[in-house]
Amino acid sequence: MSYSVAMTSEWWRTATIYQIYPRSFADANGDGMGDLAGITAHLADLQELGIDAIWLSPFYTSPQKDAGYDVADYCDVDPLFGTLADFDVMLAEAHARGIRVIVDLVPNHSSSAHAWFQAALAAEPGSPERARYLFRDGRGANGDEAPNNWESVFGGPAWTRITEADGTPGQWYLHIFDSSQPDFDWTNPEVHEEFRRILRFWLDRGVDGFRVDVAHGMAKAEGLPDYTPPAEGGSMGGAAGLDGADGAGAPGVALEPEISDEEPAGAPYWGQDGVHDIFRDWRLLLDEYPGDRILAAEAWVDPLPRLANWVRPDEMHQSFNFAYLETPWEAAALRSVVDASLAAFGAVGAPSTWVLSNHDVVRHATRLSVTEPNPQGHGLGPRSKGLPEYATGVRRARAATAFMLALPGSSYLYQGEELGLPEVIDLPDEAREDPTWFRTNGERYGRDGCRVPLPWNADAANYGFGATGTPWLPQPEQWRTLARDAQRGDAESTLELYRAALRLRREHALGAGTLEWVPLEGVADPAVLAFRNGDMLVVANTGSTPVALPEGDVLLASGALDGGTLPGDTTVWIAA
Repeated sequence: MSYSVAMTSEWWRTATIYQIYPRSFADANGDGMGDLAGITAHLADLQELGIDAIWLSPFYTSPQKDAGYDVADYCDVDPLFGTLADFDVMLAEAHARGIRVIVDLVPNHSSSAHAWFQAALAAEPGSPERARYLFRDGRGANGDEAPNNWESVFGGPAWTRITEADGTPGQWYLHIFDSSQPDFDWTNPEVHEEFRRILRFWLDRGVDGFRVDVAHGMAKAEGLPDYTPPAEGGSMGGAAGLDGADGAGAPGVALEPEISDEEPAGAPYWGQDGVHDIFRDWRLLLDEYPGDRILAAEAWVDPLPRLANWVRPDEMHQSFNFAYLETPWEAAALRSVVDASLAAFGAVGAPSTWVLSNHDVVRHATRLSVTEPNPQGHGLGPRSKGLPEYATGVRRARAATAFMLALPGSSYLYQGEELGLPEVIDLPDEAREDPTWFRTNGERYGRDGCRVPLPWNADAANYGFGATGTPWLPQPEQWRTLARDAQRGDAESTLELYRAALRLRREHALGAGTLEWVPLEGVADPAVLAFRNGDMLVVANTGSTPVALPEGDVLLASGALDGGTLPGDTTVWIAA
């Protein structure tokens, strides 16, 4: 069986998109926090890396209770990151270098500091101001019990009771995430119109698209019924949205796509059919603008045929392939999820996306070698079980990346993975900022470990992240050896592996190619996986036993080769 991604003028079908987490990318003003000017200063480095677009996590006005995913003003820049003028300079400079810019959109919830929510607190029950959010009366004789039993993704209850203006206990409001992030009521037309305004604001400034946060949320089941999630589910919006899939391993995948609009049987706050009407409306709006502006969904939905609903021709352009991200480094599992992905997305005319790391998950240079279950969103810390050693993790990460970048479709990279950065496990407790850490009283470490500021220069203050100030999260000493300038020009470095892979991916049009699994003569090891994509033969050894290397010119190797053999945890690209 083979799968193709046709070459078209639609850039997003084959693009490599690089996620920037602004507060940890580069600090231009020395306050310890990354900023927009810092991004502008390093666009040349990203151009040299060979990416096609950048996606920026939120930089909007925010109290920063959840690192900017609690937005107080969707149409302005938080002073931590600069000004709208700084954004315009960054956007223009990126476009001048041929780099498109995608920005985050957070439509499931706002900050509790948003003017709308403050007005809701001051208004009376049943008022238009409260109708923008999900306010409900409590249960019990005096309304002392929450309206239902839903739990927050970050731990604890998903409802908070307010005190009314007269000082009496009042209604409750829903927050699927932190209590500082009240959920919008998307049955309210006023909410729809406000987000159309927000989309146009950024499209008019010239952005190339939006990554939509919690795209599987927004719509809630009618009546907000009680729901108890499966005990084995993870804690993040993602894992909870997998309808009970274990966040530590590979979720179930279906090889034959069966696209339907049947009411989902999982959590009543994830994956509801009402979200599709929202996306169709947004798609019509984006189609009014020139230049293939796109919508990319953060939709934790399982199985893959259901996820394909999010990227039908009149909805989103892309959706992150979290089934692939959560697949272990095992040949059979990889082949299954790749087949399922290409079949499911291909059935609706969409490209598959491939992703291994982002700002919400343990970095894959660590995750792929963890030896104990680690549910999504729990994070890793000094007391976690099954902690890996770096050499094994980065070897597997390099091999997994080389495998991923040869697949047809679009790829997403997370800042720092091109340096082989691991998860920072030994952050001091007092340095942690993730709401998950606080809402679970330290039971879950959360996501700070993948968000530590980047190292640019081995011998500079703060490893080049910022000339002065103290980074908002402490950087480990290991950053010195992994700094970008220490890797640049070193043929064996992870940085140069990424540069070479992205160059070859572009030169050989792998993103627009055809995948065909092939057997290897004389190799029967089930840990070895091989496919052709155009004129490239890709072989991955996910096991520990070396196997015979096929004949041909090796154009890329994720690790050192041992004569005529392919070592374990190594991927090669061979001219076919």
